[in-house]
Amino acid sequence: MIRDNRHESAYLFGAICPARAVGAAIIMPAVNTEAMNEHLKEISTQVAPAAHAVLLCDGAGWHQSGARLRVPDNITLLPLPPYSPELNPMENVWEYLRGNKLCALVWDSYEAILAACKSAWNFLIQDPDRIRSIGTRDWACVSL
Repeated sequence: MIRDNRHESAYLFGAICPARAVGAAIIMPAVNTEAMNEHLKEISTQVAPAAHAVLLCDGAGWHQSGARLRVPDNITLLPLPPYSPELNPMENVWEYLRGNKLCALVWDSYEAILAACKSAWNFLIQDPDRIRSIGTRDWACVSL
């Protein structure tokens, strides 16, 4: 396997809606509350008019609601129980992208890392059936 000992990183923040087969993402240089706030703003722009999004969140520090995390009015955060990544469909998205688009590669520059993240995300969201397949959980569907 190719190994790179340099330490430049980019972080892909992403969310999907399997029912609508859409996603929202941003690429950030760090993972922190400020980055999460930017991600929440981006998700908010993708929520259907007059709809409300429920965003599953794990226990990461930057997912914690508090004085610094600004959650838009059209989003509610739903914290998952500790140590339960199998309950978060986004974990499957990250596994899929790592396994198919972002593995065994060495990039020559930070800009190339950003381009690879963007390309991987675009690959995912340009295929609605893939979003539905990866993100749908029968137990997580709400019927009215």
